[in-house]
Amino acid sequence: MKIKPNIGIINALIRITIGFTVISWSTAKLVKKPWRDSYLLMAMLGAMKIAEGIVRFCPVTALFERGQDMMGGNDGFMKHDDHNHEPFVPANHSDKKEDKGGSVENQALFEQIKNSVAGGDLDGAKLDKILPTNPS
Repeated sequence: MKIKPNIGIINALIRITIGFTVISWSTAKLVKKPWRDSYLLMAMLGAMKIAEGIVRFCPVTALFERGQDMMGGNDGFMKHDDHNHEPFVPANHSDKKEDKGGSVENQALFEQIKNSVAGGDLDGAKLDKILPTNPS
C-alpha cells in the first residue's frame, strides 16, 4: 500500500498545533496525577496528531476515501463538478409570473388594510394616495 499525503498543508499545520497543545496539557496533568491513564492516552493522541501533520497522512481520511470509492464515488471526497448546482426553491414558491396587480395574497391583504383603515379616520380617497394602487 502506497501512502501518499491526503491532507493539505493548512490541515497539517492545524493538526501539529493541536497535537502540541494536547501533549503539553496532558503532560502537565500527568505530572500532578501520574496514576491517571486518561492523561497518558491523551498524550498518545496528541503525538498521533503531530505525526499525522508531519507526514500529511491521516488514516481515518484514507479509510473514508476508500469507503467512498467502494460506494461508487469517483476519487474520494465529492468534487465540485459532481454537485448539482440547482438553487434552493421553497415548497410554497411558485414559478408563475405575477400580474401587474401583484399576487392574489398581496391583493387580498391590500384590500383588508384598505377596508379596515377606510372605516376609521381616513377615507378611501386619502388612502389611495398613501398606499400604492398596485401592491407587489
